[in-house]
Amino acid sequence: MAETTTTTSVRGTGDDPPRTDNGSPRTYSGLGDSLRTYRMVAAMWIRSTMTYRLSFALTLFTSFCVTFFDFVVILLMFGRVEGLGGFSFAEVAFLYGTAGTAFGIADLTMGSLQRMGKRVRDGSLDTFLMRPAPLLAQVAADKFALRRFGRVAQALLVLVWSLVLLDVAWTPVKVVLLPVTVVCGAVIFGAVMVIGASALFWIQDAAEVTNSFTYGGNTLLQYPPSIFAQELVRGVVYVVPLAFVSWLPALYVLGRPAPAGVPDWAAFASPPVALVCCGVAGLAWRAGIRSYRSTGS
Repeated sequence: MAETTTTTSVRGTGDDPPRTDNGSPRTYSGLGDSLRTYRMVAAMWIRSTMTYRLSFALTLFTSFCVTFFDFVVILLMFGRVEGLGGFSFAEVAFLYGTAGTAFGIADLTMGSLQRMGKRVRDGSLDTFLMRPAPLLAQVAADKFALRRFGRVAQALLVLVWSLVLLDVAWTPVKVVLLPVTVVCGAVIFGAVMVIGASALFWIQDAAEVTNSFTYGGNTLLQYPPSIFAQELVRGVVYVVPLAFVSWLPALYVLGRPAPAGVPDWAAFASPPVALVCCGVAGLAWRAGIRSYRSTGS
């Protein structure tokens, strides 16, 4: 997802590409510049947020409570039934926690990309393009909402609770696989967000469509794959690989078989799948930038 682009100029405005002090075109070194830019922009918004600490505390608590209502639905469901698709309450809570934590991290770090459609429509994206910094890092960190940490905290709390309730035969592989699953899941969700933001260069009003793969995908992964049609399960394995966010590695940790037709080794495929998703997201982002025409054109 990190940008390795060289110079970027606003088309149709007549502006020259950003240049260094000696007059040569400014280049971006890639991941280092992107991380540095993201950190600086995010830190600026965090300082602004912490100026009003009481307001921040209230919004953080509200975010925690709102996302907790998703888990309340599961609690109410298990008040009526003893199992769901052959899964116990603790196992469903584990699925909820792994998927929710991964999505919460992605939403915290990349959630601002949802505004891409509006920026393209009103031309405010031109302002970012004229700055000598990686565009993706600027857009992703702009208006960094620290209150979204409430979602991460809530899902992580459920994950820890499920680990206390579960009777899992832990092995070194499973111990390592759990944090790797969460991190790779966050990367996969982040890549999907970048791909969705890239689509907004062409279809500015399609933010809700992209949200169906992110927010909707998070909701899907909170429940056992056994309650869904096999066609849907295959779709989130082979088409939009959201199953690698939590389903497949979580089933291995729980000692359950993979869905029909999915090889057992897929439980360990989250890291390469995350890398492939990042590559696709990078290509989509560059294609979107090249197709962009500013409001001056």
